[in-house]
Amino acid sequence: MEYHFLEDFRMLKYADDLRWKQILDYATLFAMLIACLGLFGLTTLMTEQRTKEIGIRKVLGASVLGIVGLLAKNFMKWVLIALALAAPLAWYLMDYWLADFAYRIEITWWMFALAGLMAMSIALLTVGLQSMR
Repeated sequence: MEYHFLEDFRMLKYADDLRWKQILDYATLFAMLIACLGLFGLTTLMTEQRTKEIGIRKVLGASVLGIVGLLAKNFMKWVLIALALAAPLAWYLMDYWLADFAYRIEITWWMFALAGLMAMSIALLTVGLQSMR
């Protein structure tokens, strides 16, 4: 008689998915780091190019929050455009990938809203910190 534990059988079946998860986790962290460095560089360039305008606004009484909002507004527009382009593609690919699982979940709108909120928060934090300096 030859016996196997059910948990071992399931782990063998999903071992490939676990490896892909680990690879995608590292790739995501690397991509976010590169994106934040790019935003940091663009913010630095934009604040350097608009130094006179920012100075005049400060002299006329603009608050730091107002200036940061002015600089961040342009970046938020691009984040929203990227989200609008990426969300349908991500939904299609995730729906295709999840179709093979026995116990699958449905992808709902709030998952994309949460991802967009996180992306906007990271972008706002990156732009805001550099703008305030």
